[in-house]
Amino acid sequence: MGKLKTKKGVAKRFKLTKTGKVKHPTCGKGHLLSNKKSSRLRRMRRPGFLAGANQVKYIKRVLPYG
Repeated sequence: MGKLKTKKGVAKRFKLTKTGKVKHPTCGKGHLLSNKKSSRLRRMRRPGFLAGANQVKYIKRVLPYG
């Protein structure tokens, strides 16, 4: 069987943890940071995790070697 292709756009945005969860960076950290509360910015440092089963299934399919 040949090699499987990885969707590179998805590979740049998502990572798979060792337990199989899908981790992604929090959005909203690009610009206009001066008028966001410091507690909100601290929360945005932490990664988010995908909860929807359909989304997780799709991400795992397009990241075959994740």
